[in-house]
Amino acid sequence: MAILTDAAPAQAARQPGLPVGRPPARVPGWWRDAVGVVTWASMLVVVALWVAGGGVQALSGWADGLTTLGRLTGLVSANLLLIQVLLMARVPAVERVYGQDELARRHRLVGFWSFWLMVAHLVLVTIGYALTAQLTVFAQFWELVVDYPGMLLALAGTLLLVLVVATSIRASRRKLRYESWHLLHLYAYLGVGLAIPHMLWTGADFLGNPVATAYWWTLWAAAAGSIAIWRIGLPIVRSLRHDLRVADVVRESSDVVSVTMRGRGLDRLPAAAGQFFSWRFLTGPGWMRAHPYSLSAAPDGDSLRITVKDLGDGSGALASVRPGTRVLVEGPYGRLHAGVRASHKVTLMASGIGISPIRALLEALPQQPGDVTLIYRGRSEADLALRGELERLGQERGARMFYVLGPRIPGRPTWLPESAAGLSDAEALRRLVPDIAANDVYLCGASAWMDAAERAARECGVPADRIHSERFSW
Repeated sequence: MAILTDAAPAQAARQPGLPVGRPPARVPGWWRDAVGVVTWASMLVVVALWVAGGGVQALSGWADGLTTLGRLTGLVSANLLLIQVLLMARVPAVERVYGQDELARRHRLVGFWSFWLMVAHLVLVTIGYALTAQLTVFAQFWELVVDYPGMLLALAGTLLLVLVVATSIRASRRKLRYESWHLLHLYAYLGVGLAIPHMLWTGADFLGNPVATAYWWTLWAAAAGSIAIWRIGLPIVRSLRHDLRVADVVRESSDVVSVTMRGRGLDRLPAAAGQFFSWRFLTGPGWMRAHPYSLSAAPDGDSLRITVKDLGDGSGALASVRPGTRVLVEGPYGRLHAGVRASHKVTLMASGIGISPIRALLEALPQQPGDVTLIYRGRSEADLALRGELERLGQERGARMFYVLGPRIPGRPTWLPESAAGLSDAEALRRLVPDIAANDVYLCGASAWMDAAERAARECGVPADRIHSERFSW
């Protein structure tokens, strides 16, 4: 096929050594199940506490029934809200199980459920109290806000959460710059904090018995402690310990730039090829907003490198970063590393700037000639970032390499270009990698492209647990 260019046939130029860096060990499958069980068990605990507090008996009348259902939705909403915080607290055991892209998806899903249950709590409790006091709903709402302890703070927290939810809807997110969305999203933590006082001062379900008190204080402490340790403490410690500074900035093309950083003791930083950090370059205003960029070279104990395309979300400013600029980091994160590998053979698939972590994996994966196949999708040869490095690595490691070039096929969700319209996605993949079913498949690129590539791999017989991807869509 003309559009599938074999760039570097396998050669036994040299035998690669062990992977550069220290990839995390493969996580047993039951860890993922255990995290899910613990999450659902917490929901059962909340319902059990509601039942023990007389929630079922209160369903006998309209007023009490609406009020007790409001209590239940409020309890479940609070539980989900704290679980949502824990999902994005960068807890290592959880992050290693799911990866940040899957955690972000679950965080979003749990967040929407928590929000709508919070709205139901507010509506049901207000109507229930209004029926009991024989007031109008509006009068009862005003009384709750003005006269009940902590309710003004809770209302402020609710409005902040409304703002976060409104800007998290996909249609809204597409109209916002990443920096603006990220800043607004941080208000969720303030919203959670403002809601806590009313739970303590007016919530009998939180403090009604010792078991309930112990449960809620434990969950709040876990959420707050996780944020303090993993989102704040560890990044500060690592940034101070390693003292990362920009060493070099190289423009790879008109819209792609590579930034190399050096620091102290980087051989002790537990980073692996394929993983990413959240980076803050201390260049002036806006430095507090972190951006997730993958390592584009395997860590060598002396430096870290990222390769970034100007996508208009602050990435374009990297071209003007000066050597010596200090860098703060959070991470490493992500499951796109050698530690998740289960097969002898590997297929690496990248689209656009998704080549960054894939290039690092090509460098670091233990392999014999012919073990690794790289498939790189681009609109044209000019769009192939790091091509010279890829071809050098392909020659050194004996990797099979293919460039898949051309505009995408219109009206069809596919990983192939228009010139391959006569082939199915799975058929094209099988032509390039006949034994694809026996491979681990690593994917990085635009979300729609990865969806199509993953479908093709599944149709070719690759099990779901041997398809590894990293998504950075927000």
